[in-house]
Amino acid sequence: MALPTGNGNGVLFPAMLQVTSSRLRLSPNSEHKPEAYDDLKLEFSPLLFSSLERYLPPAMLNLSRDAKIQFMRDILVRYFPEAERTRLFFSFQLSHLLYTYMLQPLYKELQTLDETKFFVPSFLQAVNAGTEESFRNIIIEPTPGVYSFEMLQPNFCEMLISEVENIETWVHDKKFKIMRPNTMNKYGAVLDDFGLEPMLNKLMDIYLRPMAKVFFPEINKLALDSHHGFIVEYGADKDVELGFHVDDSEVTLNVCLGKEFFGGELYFRGVRCDKHVNTGTHQEEVGYYSHIPGRAVLHRGRHRHGARATTSGERLNLIMWCRSSAYRELKRYQTDFSSWCGECLRRKKERQHRAVAATKMELLKRDGISTS
Repeated sequence: MALPTGNGNGVLFPAMLQVTSSRLRLSPNSEHKPEAYDDLKLEFSPLLFSSLERYLPPAMLNLSRDAKIQFMRDILVRYFPEAERTRLFFSFQLSHLLYTYMLQPLYKELQTLDETKFFVPSFLQAVNAGTEESFRNIIIEPTPGVYSFEMLQPNFCEMLISEVENIETWVHDKKFKIMRPNTMNKYGAVLDDFGLEPMLNKLMDIYLRPMAKVFFPEINKLALDSHHGFIVEYGADKDVELGFHVDDSEVTLNVCLGKEFFGGELYFRGVRCDKHVNTGTHQEEVGYYSHIPGRAVLHRGRHRHGARATTSGERLNLIMWCRSSAYRELKRYQTDFSSWCGECLRRKKERQHRAVAATKMELLKRDGISTS
């Protein structure tokens, strides 16, 4: 679809000129009913446009749908990585082939989400209670800002592994290539491409958002509105390890599915904003986590981490990168991230310490007390 550019000659209408530099709202307009975008063939999910519309500045709400689409698409293009847009385009090109797989998957029940069959009881009880206490009762915190909890039943893990293996066989038989999860993982599959997007949407909306609200409040107040869900595979003839990096997400879910393996521990080195991502690590930020099938890890996407080598066997993990387009847009106007960036917090404390010391010295001088 060709997106509107004003009057057709690349000139924006006056109404558009007034809002192109407008900021999104800090919180969604709960009284506004967003338009439907299901009829448009866009590179982003129609649900993503509907969600983002609630954050539009008041001046935009009475404009045409085309004007709102242009404004929101400009935001999404800024924050969706090129590789993700390429994957979406690739999926559209192969949609007729991928659709044939969706009609005959190995386990059609995976396309929905039967919580009683998929989740362990303790996780369901915590979600149903929906309180900070209920979530803290099921988690351990192996390192600050990293939360681990039992999540998936063994049967679900086995079904998802078998489905991925069936996808790999189907792809091989059809003799065409699929987009792999990301630029770092060369093995695995993007689950959204094979009919599992509704299941992952439900997983994010109903089960992960309440946890994010408790553990990552600065993110959750600007709702998670999209995801990238995939399976990664590690082993002797697969990916072996994963280098030091940050995720392209606001919140990351990482669940080990199995199989039998040794190694593959995650290591964490503190949360950083874009400006400080390459700064040093402090001792209190060093942490490690060993995978257990069915057990999940939840952390900020900006939490620096990597995976040590899987020394034997084979390991598969379900990964969900949960994103908030509104949060990404509003970050453009912020300069202080000390509520979650370890380096911003350290520098803020240093400034405060210097200010207190300078004030103390000035007071001593006024009282005629020597500071030497």
